[in-house]
Amino acid sequence: MVQQLLIAGAGIGGMAAALACAQVGWDVRVFERAAVLSEVGAGIQIGPNVTRLLYCWGLQDALAAVAAFPPHLQVRDALTARELGRLALGTDMQQRYGAPYATLHRADLLALLHTAVQQTSTQLQLDHGLQHFSQNPSGVSVRGSTAEDIHGDALVGADGLWSPVRQWLLHDGPPRSTGHLAYRALVRQADLPQHLRSQRVNAWLGPNLHVVQYPVCGGDWLNVVAIVHGQLPPQRTSLEHWDHSANAADLQTSLAGACSPLQDLLQAVSSWRLWVLCDRPPMAGAHQHAQGRVALLGDAAHPMRPYLAQGAGMAIEDAATLASVLQPGSDIPAALAHYADQRWQRNARVQARAIRNGRIFHATGLVRWGRDRAMQLGGERLLDLPWLYGGG
Repeated sequence: MVQQLLIAGAGIGGMAAALACAQVGWDVRVFERAAVLSEVGAGIQIGPNVTRLLYCWGLQDALAAVAAFPPHLQVRDALTARELGRLALGTDMQQRYGAPYATLHRADLLALLHTAVQQTSTQLQLDHGLQHFSQNPSGVSVRGSTAEDIHGDALVGADGLWSPVRQWLLHDGPPRSTGHLAYRALVRQADLPQHLRSQRVNAWLGPNLHVVQYPVCGGDWLNVVAIVHGQLPPQRTSLEHWDHSANAADLQTSLAGACSPLQDLLQAVSSWRLWVLCDRPPMAGAHQHAQGRVALLGDAAHPMRPYLAQGAGMAIEDAATLASVLQPGSDIPAALAHYADQRWQRNARVQARAIRNGRIFHATGLVRWGRDRAMQLGGERLLDLPWLYGGG
């Protein structure tokens, strides 16, 4: 008999898990509390550890149609515009790791996963949140928003940073605020002056701040993210509903000392959205990934700071590992325990490295001087990450 997998959440992680598990023979049902399948208007970077998996799922052409493939990453001083380091991407990354480094719109990544899922027998139910779950030796039951009980063989909580499934499973409270704010914007490259257009990844590092820009939508748009130290304004009290319109003047004040090229870029952006960065401490054990017939995936399990550009990447890796252990007819609690054992230490390492990168990016004083000196001496060696891009 075909086993049924229930997935809470239809974001990037949930769609990746649905696709990967459907491809190995599971009957999948996905429940999404939102009425419309959508992603916030922002860009995403995916390293070869991630594109490699998308290719394995047959998505190479779909990715090529919407992504940009920058030739290199350039790190610059936000105050002086001086180049600190450079990492070759493009064909160099392809040759080193067997897959490219790509940048794209989050909505495009979600759409290509959704299109692939639609070609399977997966059932997607929108506007259908889950109320609670229970599990026993023979299966798992969830209560849907229509008050019906839905039965399956396993449940995956891929329901994001504020995951209800996590709270029902771990009872460990809400995520923590990091004290950092992210201003995000998308601008059409054709609307920018020629000198501000770019097909590479640029990272500008300054005291207590950094800015990243890179092409998306096949290179037609530029994604810009500025992260500064600060708290949500008092009149905006919701951390969960983070997508706020932002006051450009606040950002300009935070980056008042930035160099002219960076100031020109920021002033060319007409509107910003404000994101309050939240995370959790690095994973402490396999029990935070799965218990019994219930597993957590992506931000529900290991929300991380964006300073390694691997939040979605780790969710996609989770999905691939989940499918590899959930072979039809397998002992589900044992399989999910194996999934947790395989994933939690890698995810904890990426979480910890992202926190460390944030300190390095935003360094001041002697630490900043030492960072710049180290990058000048060994920029490519320091920027390349074989332990990450080579897979886990």
